[in-house]
Amino acid sequence: MAPPILKLDDIFLSFGGAPLLAGASLQVEPGDKICLVGRNGSGKSTLLKIAASLVEAQSGEVFRHPSSTVRYLEQAPDFAGFSTVQAYAEAGLGPGDDPYRVTYLLSHLGLTGEEDPKNLSGGESRRAALARVLAPEPDILLLDEPTNHLDLPTIEWLEGELQKTRSALVLISHDRRFLEKVSTATVWLDRGASRRLDRGFAHFEAWRDQVLEAEELEQHKLGKAIEREEHWLRYGVTARRKRNMRRLGELQTMRSQYRGHKGPQGIVQATASDAQESGKLVIEADKITKSFGDRAIVTPFSIRVHRGDCIGLVGPNGAGKTTLLKMLTGQLSPDSGAVKLGTNLEIATLDQKREDLDPEDTLANYLTDGRGENLLVNGEQRHVTGYMKEFLFQPEQARTPIKSLSGGERARLMLARILSRPANLLILDEPTNDLDIETLDLLQEIVAGFPGTVILVSHDRDFLDRTVTSTIAPAVPDAPDGRWIEYAGGYTDMLAQRKGALEERRKAEKAAEKPKTQEAAPSGGGSKSKLSFKQKFALENLPKEMAKAEAEIAKREQVMADPNLFTRDPAAFNRLAAEMEKLRAGLTKMEEEWLELEMLREELEG
Repeated sequence: MAPPILKLDDIFLSFGGAPLLAGASLQVEPGDKICLVGRNGSGKSTLLKIAASLVEAQSGEVFRHPSSTVRYLEQAPDFAGFSTVQAYAEAGLGPGDDPYRVTYLLSHLGLTGEEDPKNLSGGESRRAALARVLAPEPDILLLDEPTNHLDLPTIEWLEGELQKTRSALVLISHDRRFLEKVSTATVWLDRGASRRLDRGFAHFEAWRDQVLEAEELEQHKLGKAIEREEHWLRYGVTARRKRNMRRLGELQTMRSQYRGHKGPQGIVQATASDAQESGKLVIEADKITKSFGDRAIVTPFSIRVHRGDCIGLVGPNGAGKTTLLKMLTGQLSPDSGAVKLGTNLEIATLDQKREDLDPEDTLANYLTDGRGENLLVNGEQRHVTGYMKEFLFQPEQARTPIKSLSGGERARLMLARILSRPANLLILDEPTNDLDIETLDLLQEIVAGFPGTVILVSHDRDFLDRTVTSTIAPAVPDAPDGRWIEYAGGYTDMLAQRKGALEERRKAEKAAEKPKTQEAAPSGGGSKSKLSFKQKFALENLPKEMAKAEAEIAKREQVMADPNLFTRDPAAFNRLAAEMEKLRAGLTKMEEEWLELEMLREELEG
């Protein structure tokens, strides 16, 4: 096992009251791809900042290899002193780093580099910060919520970049699919301490549940042992005083352990407030269009949304998702066409920009709209502190200003307010941003079980797959031209339908481009044309050759899966990569040749 290039051991940090970190550890070796998971407020971002030397622990050991380079993705980048995004990103390069990497990354992240940092949106700021930390290809990359404000094409591109990077990774993200694809190890931060699983996030939740079940069983056993000892002290046969004192001391220790045990943080428990049932037809849009200048955002688009539908909107940033959403909900008039809203609609909206939050307002005042200590939830008067507990806020936080909350806590607070309002149409714009995995699970259950109608915009593929009944996406995913298509099912279903349509189109194009020799009539005897001997031989043997190529590719993939291969033998890594590229090109060529021959055979056989 390679020596660690970064090691945090027995880290302790408290901001007053209960410690945030109490014995947390993190060890990073070359090639590691670690996801750091835990509840909102568990200290994940703080631990990452300690690793990046931005926060100092009160006690514990921090070791960084002297020659290793570290880059940390800032949540709020500081652009002071930089006139362009290109200059900001290039400032992260080291002496021997390639400046072209900055240009390459900015172009894939949708930036030119000429942008003025003062005019960047939140999403553009995150993209610029990503380019800055990725460009130097450091030994250690520390990424805190790298997918926030990124669209789906960019998230999928970033996955590929991180999968092939030589940098060791430690990343925090709420995006399940992203974590599953990138991580090879998981560190769980829970109640101040950390546990490590040397497997990716896909295996985390089952392992976490096993750990908590074992912990609950141990606590139950300890309780039973205390009961036995107390019974012995009361009713047992009198023994030597020294022995009694020893057992009494052991009992006191067990009692202290039992009382001092801090169980896992509870789960958010909430349901959406009931409202009067809406009409069966919620929204009807008939050939609506919208353009800004010469650019078409929505070309004639029609849809009927019925009560109980859950519709997802996906697409790259700037495609027009928010514009389409505003037109469907009556907030923006179309240039042409008409939108008709159903009867008895009560709409609740969660805005991705969190513009509804006043940082100086208190949690209690925000939840009650300044109407005292109570709020009405499902027709029942609830005290605000009791309602806050359901969303994992402590009673003492009632008078806390919102500005002191983390991003995840702010998202949870907005969710608490939305769910307290009666609604039969939920409009959710990026609802998953900053939520921890457990709160995401609850939100999924609420959305999936909501009796009304839901329209949501999200870049979270797992969330879309688990909740929506249909997905609206641009007809041309890479270059939106205003055409939108509604697909049945979630994000994965949408991709499958797109792929099927693309394959059908390719088949039609190939059929239309048949070689003249295939179209020519048979020359003699009126008999049908037949495949030549060479074509028959190729049709029979190509599948065997394709299988051999696939086996060779699989063998090389297995060797290259070793995370230490590049460090140990870069020449072998590059040779294998070149061989795989050649094998894949050959496999693609054989597949295309076989498909053409098979189509020709079917046509000749009638």
